[in-house]
Amino acid sequence: MAKFNRTNTEIAHVYRGTFIHSTQQTAVQILEDALLGVDTEGKIAFIGKGTEQDRLSQTFEFNLSEITQLAQHEFFMPGLVDTHIHASQYSYAGTALDMPLLQWLNTYTFPVESRFKDLEFANRVYTKVVKRTLRNGTTTACYFATIHTDASLLLGQIANDFGQRALVGKVCMDRNNSVKHYKETNQESQEETCRFISELLNKKYPLVKPVVTPRFAPSCTGALLGQLGAIAKNNNLHIQSHISENVEEVKLVKELFPESESYTDVYHKYNLLTDKTVMAHGCHLSDEELDLFRQTGASLSHCPNSNISLCSGVLNVRKVLKHKVRLGLGTDVAGGYSASILDAMRRALESSKVLTIQDPEHDTLTFEEVFRLATLGGSQALSLDDQTGNFEVGKDFDALRVNVAAPGGPIDLIQSEEPKILLEKFLNLGDDRNIVQVFVAGRKVVPFTDATPE
Repeated sequence: MAKFNRTNTEIAHVYRGTFIHSTQQTAVQILEDALLGVDTEGKIAFIGKGTEQDRLSQTFEFNLSEITQLAQHEFFMPGLVDTHIHASQYSYAGTALDMPLLQWLNTYTFPVESRFKDLEFANRVYTKVVKRTLRNGTTTACYFATIHTDASLLLGQIANDFGQRALVGKVCMDRNNSVKHYKETNQESQEETCRFISELLNKKYPLVKPVVTPRFAPSCTGALLGQLGAIAKNNNLHIQSHISENVEEVKLVKELFPESESYTDVYHKYNLLTDKTVMAHGCHLSDEELDLFRQTGASLSHCPNSNISLCSGVLNVRKVLKHKVRLGLGTDVAGGYSASILDAMRRALESSKVLTIQDPEHDTLTFEEVFRLATLGGSQALSLDDQTGNFEVGKDFDALRVNVAAPGGPIDLIQSEEPKILLEKFLNLGDDRNIVQVFVAGRKVVPFTDATPE
């Protein structure tokens, strides 16, 4: 039986073939020989069986000749969601991973981020990271920028120009003793955050939103955290930051905020834990802290590449899920060396297996569960699941067209395989060569030319 929402909008595209996505009840749902229509607003207008094409063509007034048929080894899946990535760190991704977190920030990160007052430099880096993540299949990204308002606005413009769905955050930090010229006063941070929010919203970009971004508790005074919590509440905005990434960091937070019961309590005290909050890492959260996440509706971003690369810790995803805390995946470039959520999925599986090696009773994650984290789970973590994350009528068509047998690709098919096996092979072996097309809100954004987006 077809599912559809008959509207006055006309159908722009119709696709027939295999569609693979997640639902709240099922980690991987496979729709074989399905027919999906996208309207002129980029929303999914109907989903039915291929055998229903005659009836659906009459209902939605499209010609059968307009149907795009997927090949045998192709399928559509939802676009990937990166719930935590530092766009400003992309220039040194794949290097400088020889120190733990706090020393790494002081030695590499803060000096590089301070360069983003130069808009020419910012434009070069931000253009490359948006294009790269789109090529890698990231249709939605939650970006950290820097403390520089104009450069952060530029990142929003670039994401909009290339058609990526994005949350963009101007970083706030009024405490930094290692690179003294890379920080703000409390007043500057407030004023520039408000300017950033106002100017970005005034652009009326359809897919780009501001996110209130205290870097993390060690780089912000309590006064600034409280003011940022108020700004987010007054404007009904998303919030992003870091939490419990590294043992040394957790100890530092306790020293800086001795009146708080835990790292999580610091953010809660300043009204920064809401149902539109996503906190990166969380490797060392207690059961009580996870309970507070669930109670407030706040989410976590699991960044396994970074967690291992900086020797920060291994997040027990099963424990987080048992606490019913919303969870997505993040690349955390450049603490994570890859800007691909495919890599994050693989590292998430490996991290879960490491926990099983340490404790044979541990319930190892499956590739189906990690697929959901990378798609629907990510959209839920960012409170965007009313718009994207899977193939439901009324949601935007954010999708990857995958060809597992792409010429020159990394996957060799020995025999004809069922769709679930093709998905598993792509998740474990595939790369951007297998991603034939990328769609955001119904618009094809990849492939594009090197000079300008299509």
